[in-house]
Formats: sequence, C-alpha cells, structure tokens
Amino acid sequence: QHAVRIAEHYDLYRDFVAHTRATGLTWDEDASEWVVETDRGDVFRARYVITSSGTLTQPKLPGIPGIERFTGHTFHTSRWDYAYTGGSAEGDLTKLADKRVAVVGTGATGLQVIPHLAEHARELLVFQRTPSTVDVRDNRPTDPDWAHTLAPGWQRERMDNFLEVLAGEPVESLVQDGWTSTHRLQRSILSGSVDGSVSEEGRQLQEELDDAAKMDSLRARVDATVDDPATAEALKPWYRYMCKRPGFSDLYLQAFNRPNVTLVDTADTHGITALTETSIVVGESEFEVDCIIFATGFDVGVSGVVSGTLPVSGRGGRALLEAWGMGPRTLHGFTTHGFPNLFQLGPMQNANSVNFVHILQEQAMHITAVIARGEKVGARRIEPTAAAEDAWCRTVVETSRDVSDFQAQCTPGYYNGEGSRTIGGLTYSPGPLAFHRLLREWRAGDMAELLVVDDADERARESAEIGVSA
Repeated sequence: QHAVRIAEHYDLYRDFVAHTRATGLTWDEDASEWVVETDRGDVFRARYVITSSGTLTQPKLPGIPGIERFTGHTFHTSRWDYAYTGGSAEGDLTKLADKRVAVVGTGATGLQVIPHLAEHARELLVFQRTPSTVDVRDNRPTDPDWAHTLAPGWQRERMDNFLEVLAGEPVESLVQDGWTSTHRLQRSILSGSVDGSVSEEGRQLQEELDDAAKMDSLRARVDATVDDPATAEALKPWYRYMCKRPGFSDLYLQAFNRPNVTLVDTADTHGITALTETSIVVGESEFEVDCIIFATGFDVGVSGVVSGTLPVSGRGGRALLEAWGMGPRTLHGFTTHGFPNLFQLGPMQNANSVNFVHILQEQAMHITAVIARGEKVGARRIEPTAAAEDAWCRTVVETSRDVSDFQAQCTPGYYNGEGSRTIGGLTYSPGPLAFHRLLREWRAGDMAELLVVDDADERARESAEIGVSA
C-alpha cells in the first residue's frame, strides 16, 4: 500500500509496465544504449538501466519427498490464493470454515499468517522445524491529533534515528520498538560495530550474558502465554538470539490456545518426512489435510541478475555473470566495470539494515545524484574503472567481520544459507551510517573514477585497464 500510494502521488503508473519480467539486457555500443527485452516480446531502449529485482523474490519450496504427489490444494504464502481462502490481506478468510489446513513454516511469514488462519480454519495444523523468537510487537493506534502537531520532516527524522540506534550511535531512540531494544546484540553479531574500549574476551562474555537474558525472557513469555505445557515447550527458541531473524507478534503465541490449532513439531525427524496424495507424514504419524500453505520463505539474495534469469551482456558482449565469475565486482555495490550506465540496487557489496526500504531509498538517492552529475558534465557513459572496482572489492573484504564461528553454531536459516555459508564478506561491515557518509564524501569529489567525459579520459581509462589486466 505504501508503494502504491507513492506511485499514485507521483503519477508513476503513466510510465509503468506491470506483470512483465525483463528477460535480457544488452549494451548497444554504437548507440550507447541498453536494449531491454521482456517476457511479453517487447524491446525497449534506454540510456540508463537500474535493476531493483529484489532479494526476497524467488519463493522457496521445501524438498519434501512426494511433494508433487499431493492432490489437495497448495500455494506459497507469497502467491496467496484468495479465491480458495476468501478474504483479503486484512484477514476474514471465511472460505476455510470447513477446511483442514496445514501451514509449513514458523518463521517471519508464519508469525503473520497463522493467527488469521487459526481464526477461520475448521482445523489448523502448524508444522514447525525450528521455533521462532516471538517478542512483543505492541502495535497501537497513532493519535491523529498528536500526529498533526509534528513538524514537516518528522518521518525522515524517525527513519534516520532508527538507523542510528541500530548502528550504535549515541542517540535516544524515537521509535522504542523490539528492534531498537536489542540493537546491541544485533550490531555486535551482524555488523561488527562494537565498543573498541572493551577487550574481545570481555565483549564476548557480555554478549553471551545479554543473549542469555534476552532468550530467557522470550522463553518465559511463551510459558506465560501458551496454556498447554507441551506446546509451550516446543515453541521455546533454544538458540542464540541473532541466529534467526527476530520475530514480533501479539497474536501468534495466543493462536495455539485455540482448540482448532495443533502444533506439529518436526525437530526429531528434521522436518516433514514425506507427502502422500492426501497427507503430511512426520515420522510414524500421518496427518490428512485439505490444503497445504507453504510459509517457507525465499531464496535470499538471488535476484534475476544473480540467478541468470535476467542475463546481462555488456561492452564487447561480455556477460555480467562471467565478469563476476570469482564473485561480485562493483564500485560501492552499484556499478561494474564493462557495463556502462547500469546500476544495481540491493545489499551486495554495500551496507544493509533491517529497514530495507530506508536502505533502498538511500541507494536510489545516490544513483540519482550520480546520473545527475553525469548529465551535468556531459559524461559519455557512467562506468567505474577497473582500478576503482578492485579497490572497493578490497575494502569490502578488509572491513568484513568474520562471523562464521557464530553462524556455525546456529540452527539452519537464511542468515547462514541454511547452514551452508555465513552472511559475512559481501557487505560493508562498518554499517549503513558509515557507508552513507562515505558515499556523501565521495559524491563531493569529481567522481572521476566513474564518469567518462571525453576522448582523453577514455584513453587514460584504456591504459589503466591494460595495466590492471597485465
């Protein structure tokens, strides 16, 4: 709804093509333009291309034996079937009144949808691999009279303050929510921004004490909320706090007190064993259901560009994934040598935070400023030198914090690639505030390593490229 309102306010739908996937980007050297192809058979031409194809866009289904055999109704939460459930994103799923429904997954999405399903389904079976942390969300109405007293710019101030608190800046929180209350645990484990005045041994000890206190409070909340002791025990998270994405809900735990809701814990069998034509099998138990809803998340960080579903061919016909054969190579995470006037949004080789909308807004402002400068100086193209790209890749590696030991002790999840990798190394670990300051200082310069203005500039770049290649 927020995105729709922005589009309507700025009349963006006039130039908007919906339900269309870009299927190819090819640089036309003669015209100095990108040729954009789509799955509708369109061919567009553009001087600049910005890819913002997401980091949580590719739905992920579990590799359950027999998943293709189930003959009941199924859908992924990101492709919700309101024709089957009735209702809307606000709830009121009245068509489930005679259905036995299963939900697979109890992560961030499960916390959102399970209370609605519990309210309307005849019977709801919740299949859990790992319990989530479920802290108080404490959403409450905003007094409109109070809101009208706020000076213009209040939203930006709160957004910046939220980012500052999570980055460890010495400011008072204006938000005071679950995220800001645990900012020290998040920052030390994920970003590496820690108090340098404390020894490493002392820091680790304090982290573990803070972590234990937080997790004990979350487990106590389960006991205080869930009536059935066995169900409560299965719902208690047992891992370190930042092993999984923190969850917040005032309705999720309460849903398990309904007589029509059953928790099926699959920890002993390491997940669901199999699917039959009509049932879900967990070990020796079989559960017949009418519908399975997969709240199993996404392939994290796999955008169209990274996955190859949006192939990109730059100068000399070189494929972007070939250029990234040894790993992503960018300047500040946005541009790549050999691919003029192409900008990428996302968390790769720059800085991230939990309010990803804010991060994307900062990235969009940066790209806008770069294009504006290029237009102002008459740049023939916007493309980083190989040397600038090399320097930034080294910066990302040198500043990254190794969290592999911590992640190795965690339960599988998207923070550690389902146990196969860590999240370190691809982002700018000093954090978003430091990164945004770095970008502002860089934009104050001449951007010479990015803007190709004249023939002399072109020749100097070519000489530098030859030197780098040698």
